[in-house]
Amino acid sequence: MLREAADGQLTAVIQALSAASVLYQVEPVGRWFEAFVKRRSRNVSASFQELEDEKELSEESEDEELQLEEFPMLKTLDPKDWKNQDHYAVLGLRHIRYKATQKQIKAAHKAMVLKHHPDKRKATGEQIAEGDNDYFTCITKAYEMLSDPVKRRAFNSVDPTFDNSVPTKSEAKENFFEVFSPVFERNSRWSNKKNVPKLGNMNASFEDVDAFYSFWYNFDSWREFSYLDEEEKEKGECRDERKWIEKQNRAARAQRKKEEMNRIRMLVDSAYSSDPRIKKFKEEEKARKEAEKKAKAEAKRKEQEAKDKQRQAELEVARVAKEKEDEEARQQALLVKKEKEAQKKAIKKERQRLRTSCKNWNYFSDNESECVKMMEEVEKLCDRLELMSLQSLNETLASSTKEEGKAAVEKQIEAINAQLKKEKEEAEARMRQAARSSEQSAGGGGSGSKNWPEDDLQLLIKAVNLFPAGTNARWEVIANYMNLHSTCGIKRSAKDVINKAKSLQKLDPHQKDDMNKKAFDKFKKEHGVVADVVDNAIPSERFEGPGADLVPWTTEEQKLLEQALKTYPVNTPERWEKIAAAVPGRSKKDCMKRYKELVEMVKAKKAVQEQVLNAAKVKK
Repeated sequence: MLREAADGQLTAVIQALSAASVLYQVEPVGRWFEAFVKRRSRNVSASFQELEDEKELSEESEDEELQLEEFPMLKTLDPKDWKNQDHYAVLGLRHIRYKATQKQIKAAHKAMVLKHHPDKRKATGEQIAEGDNDYFTCITKAYEMLSDPVKRRAFNSVDPTFDNSVPTKSEAKENFFEVFSPVFERNSRWSNKKNVPKLGNMNASFEDVDAFYSFWYNFDSWREFSYLDEEEKEKGECRDERKWIEKQNRAARAQRKKEEMNRIRMLVDSAYSSDPRIKKFKEEEKARKEAEKKAKAEAKRKEQEAKDKQRQAELEVARVAKEKEDEEARQQALLVKKEKEAQKKAIKKERQRLRTSCKNWNYFSDNESECVKMMEEVEKLCDRLELMSLQSLNETLASSTKEEGKAAVEKQIEAINAQLKKEKEEAEARMRQAARSSEQSAGGGGSGSKNWPEDDLQLLIKAVNLFPAGTNARWEVIANYMNLHSTCGIKRSAKDVINKAKSLQKLDPHQKDDMNKKAFDKFKKEHGVVADVVDNAIPSERFEGPGADLVPWTTEEQKLLEQALKTYPVNTPERWEKIAAAVPGRSKKDCMKRYKELVEMVKAKKAVQEQVLNAAKVKK
């Protein structure tokens, strides 16, 4: 520090002081540094030797001040039972016990020898027991145990005055720190590690509490129980006996050590479960987690709301676009529907016109059977011809004579029949090709999977219709039926029948229709009726061809038809479609054909009746 300038003097800065160019890290060590610290703290100057002398003088003064407690039961001790005596009490150190230094123990022993040595007592005229039976032996044993650090540690481990009790939760319910603090303080003497953490108070931080319980849950105790060995190894007569004694002692020590560690663990568990700070920390942690959870949920909610708003906007845009697209599609569909309806009405009108024209000319024949046949052909024209063809034919019929009209109609019928014949041949060719393909794909599966002639295929279709799904052992029954009625002599198994049925399922609709028709025709020739049962494995439809009109109308069907004709009069839209829907198993063509047959029958009956009446009038 610069001195302050005197009056009349000026202060001038010549140059700023620079920082230290070299820094040294100094670490104080050794007894000389300790002496220096002591001198500095006392504000005196003294050498290390002087401090050592001072320390020795202080220890001597402590020895002089050592007060021994006379053990009243000393003279009654049994020297043979020295192991069960309190060695600290024998030397008069019961009040300081394990805290006594080696010098204090030595001084106490010296004082006890001066007072209780047999020679001293003989001089006073006291009777002394012979040999080692005198109580002075107990003083010698006590000094022998406490002067040896190993033996002293063994005795300290089983100090009879030490309290091993563990407080319960109920005891620490109201005053936790007052109950558990002295217990942990008392047990800290067994720790191998120094600087044992304290229990603290209610204001201790989480780190301090965590460090305290971590230390005690991992407590390293030096306490051992060799002093309680029942037998001494040196007393063994031979090496094997000494080994056996050592083994027994080790087992007993390990068991006591285990019990000691269980006691410490019980103490720590009891303290941890009763500690109000742990409860406070848990509540704070719970509150913190709840706050984090709420904040996270709030952030997630806001994010979800933003996403929902964006999604709603996108949905609104998509909805508007879809509504526009749907409206355009609806308008387009409406136009298409109108066009279809107009075309349908035009076709219906032209068909009705064709039927009316043919009916007016009595179907170009006076023979009833030929009229019915022509009626069927006209219906076929109505089904097969398109609108332009129907219009052209109707125009021809309208502007021509009966013969010319008949020629035009027959020409159209020939063209339609030729087209149907061609389609039928193509379907048969496809069916044969498919049959050959299925036989090739099923080849190598045994004799039952080869050579399926057309008769067997028709027999299979018939059997599948006769034995529908749900029949017990259905495919075995079908196989047996085929083996019984087949003329080729090949025995079919259930597996062969299933494979062939699956291959038939893969055929196109035209091939299925052709095969069903052939099976129907063959069955009709044999039995005169068509099987009513249709199986799901091989889809089949009623074949509407030249032979379809041979299916007789039952009484129930006739009643349903008559009721439907009454329910739907002539001016009903889509009349024949509704009538066909009211008669199960019958198509629109069947109903129309049956109606025409009934009309013709009624007409014939009326004609007969008129003839009979006319004949009667003539007779009169």
